[in-house]
Amino acid sequence: MEVLVTGSKGFIGKNLIERLGRIENVNIHSFAKDDSFEDLEKKINKIDFIFHLAGINRPENIEDFYAGNRDTIGKLINIIEKQNLNIPILVTSSIQVERDNDYGKSKLEGEKLLREYSKKNNTKIYIYRLPNVFGKWCRPNYNSVIATWCFNIANNKEILVNSREAKLNLVYIDDVVNTFVSHLRDNVEEKEYYSIPVTYEKTLGEVEELLYSFKNNRKDLTIPKVGTGFERALYSTYLSYLDKTDFSYELTEHRDNRGAFVEILRTTNSGQFSMSTSKPGITRGNHYHNTKNEKFLVIQGEAIIRFRHIHSDEIIEYKVSDKKLEVVDIPVGYTHNITNTGDSQMLLVIWANELFDEKNPDTYYLEV
Repeated sequence: MEVLVTGSKGFIGKNLIERLGRIENVNIHSFAKDDSFEDLEKKINKIDFIFHLAGINRPENIEDFYAGNRDTIGKLINIIEKQNLNIPILVTSSIQVERDNDYGKSKLEGEKLLREYSKKNNTKIYIYRLPNVFGKWCRPNYNSVIATWCFNIANNKEILVNSREAKLNLVYIDDVVNTFVSHLRDNVEEKEYYSIPVTYEKTLGEVEELLYSFKNNRKDLTIPKVGTGFERALYSTYLSYLDKTDFSYELTEHRDNRGAFVEILRTTNSGQFSMSTSKPGITRGNHYHNTKNEKFLVIQGEAIIRFRHIHSDEIIEYKVSDKKLEVVDIPVGYTHNITNTGDSQMLLVIWANELFDEKNPDTYYLEV
């Protein structure tokens, strides 16, 4: 399939081309603002599908709204009809068409041209009225509050919040491009206009709070829920705006004559991750928990983990090493310790189901 993407150097265009590039037997033809319609006319006869993403939303003159959002569609249609072609077109319009502004009006007039083209030529068209789209590669300090705030916060710049209660309708770029690509292979139901199936409604205050929690994660090590939904999408977007010199951050190391202990990550609902090192012959632990539970994983060296039920004299031993990676659960009510039995440093990764609380550590000394 030969696919044309107009607006190929824009935010959505870059992400769409990346997605199309992973589909077998799809050849991509790009068209950006620096390209000429004369060159496009020469290759239009080989195109099977068009993603028309080109447009303008921050022009210097009002007339440019109509030149970028209406007239480019008209020129594209003229080129197609001049060669008696019948090419399906997917176009990105905007929810702004329902508002009384020149951006919305120009988008609506572009829609009308497409509908006339579809009716005249019995051609499929797919008009997407998009809300605010966010994700990687969106230009900050332009027309996206998400991109601007992600960039500014990630780069230690201030942000302006006019109204924390103001609501945003949002769609994530991956959901957008995956939905667009589905038109190449699926028999999509014909509609007057289309929308992205996964949308989010968030207040500016909610977005601000989340973004600062991402930034503060490097200091307090606590990360909010970022595995699903809006939080997942926003966190991925935020990280994409980190300066290339600022991908890493240091952790606080607690070191003594036994080795070192370092907290790695705290989660809001899934406990915390830590690691410790132990010198040869060193034993750590000799305590039990009533409710807190842990998982131990030795990833360097070898060790013995010993357990004893606090109401029993029986000692249970588990030999572990980096030669066979296995996780050992630490049940409550068992005092336990771990001894480095090797001749080099032992490295232990630890997960605990709850965050450490100095006032209530739920850790009680008792020799195994």
